[in-house]
Amino acid sequence: MAYDIEVVDCAEQPTAVVAVDTTWPELPAAAGAAFDDVWAFLRSNEGLRTDGHNVILYLDGQPQAEVGVIVTGGFPDAGRVTASVLPAATVARTMHRGSYEHLADAHRAVRGWCEANGRAMTGIRWEVYGDWHEDESELETEVAW
Repeated sequence: MAYDIEVVDCAEQPTAVVAVDTTWPELPAAAGAAFDDVWAFLRSNEGLRTDGHNVILYLDGQPQAEVGVIVTGGFPDAGRVTASVLPAATVARTMHRGSYEHLADAHRAVRGWCEANGRAMTGIRWEVYGDWHEDESELETEVAW
């Protein structure tokens, strides 16, 4: 798949998240449990979510990550669910279309573009997941570095 890369200034976006410190092979299960906790919290706290999408903010290459949902604002921490943000930043990003199985291709494309264009990378990056579709070809995920 060919990826179009764009550089944009992103505003800070509040999130409700669960912090995970895991391994790449264990990430899908850890993220699934974290999403379940965040959605249970959001269902009992109306007004925090409008059309927010699921997100994973990767803080390093281990991965240490924040798994959650874009929300309307801050809130008091509730168990594993804490208030956080996708940071305000100038990012290189692309849109991945299709199965999550191939998301790494989008990350490689953005990293490669940054390296080829002399763009410094902090290692912090995120994925914003579009609306769910049974047909994997309809899935869209924003990948930003």
